[in-house]
Amino acid sequence: MAKLTLQKQDLTYLNWSHIRSSSGTAGTFLKSSSIISGEKKYYKLSNFDPARGIVGHECINEIIVDRLLTIFGIDHLEYELINADIEIEQKKYSTWLCASNDFKHRGESKVALDDFYRIDSLPGESHYDFCVRHGWQKYIDTMLVTDYLIMNRDRHGANIEILRNSRTHTTRIAPLFDHGVSLLYSCTSDKEAKQFDVLADKPCNNFIGSFSCFENLKLIASEVKPLTGILGPSHKKELFDGLDDILSKTFRDQIWKMIYERYRIYEDL
Repeated sequence: MAKLTLQKQDLTYLNWSHIRSSSGTAGTFLKSSSIISGEKKYYKLSNFDPARGIVGHECINEIIVDRLLTIFGIDHLEYELINADIEIEQKKYSTWLCASNDFKHRGESKVALDDFYRIDSLPGESHYDFCVRHGWQKYIDTMLVTDYLIMNRDRHGANIEILRNSRTHTTRIAPLFDHGVSLLYSCTSDKEAKQFDVLADKPCNNFIGSFSCFENLKLIASEVKPLTGILGPSHKKELFDGLDDILSKTFRDQIWKMIYERYRIYEDL
């Protein structure tokens, strides 16, 4: 289960860089890194607004999706949710942030899937067929289902990475990562969360397929469903364990409703 660090940590020493949201949302996503005992650790914040501070809850979404992928046995980047004090432009904030380790192995370099496609695709080859040719069909099919369940709005070509080892001349696709811009990320209040249509097929920034996560399920050619695990009502507690004082009951209930009702639709296809 994704780890929660509830005791306040002093991370004011971290330097944050501004990464513009690629999904067209207002505000800025900030990232940082540190090296502890020779191991690199990456940190990221929820949506940051210079005037209002940290206003998003994308980091909490990462933890929920981390747990969901664990239930299904899907290879993914594991996150830790940390209660921390941070400093941005000489101003201190108290917030929840995400931390993760580097998923690259020694000797590997990473390249975004869209860049790899540009240099290695065949004439007229679709993004999906390109991945199938490289042996990544199971991975991509699983990703398409996952993105439908959580309504991931931000699966652009750099949110799928290829890891290349120059010494062994091999490539592999990175574990699934970066699911913050999903679920009810656009809602900032319980009122908005209650009114949110969890089954709406909203436009999403997908490198593979169309802007519709539901329509993208039609790309899956295999008769065997990509998800091997089974999601049931008992998993709700597992997804939200320890989050009672971090995310409101309204958000928790609506997020569960989104995931579970979409899962039932997927199962009936």
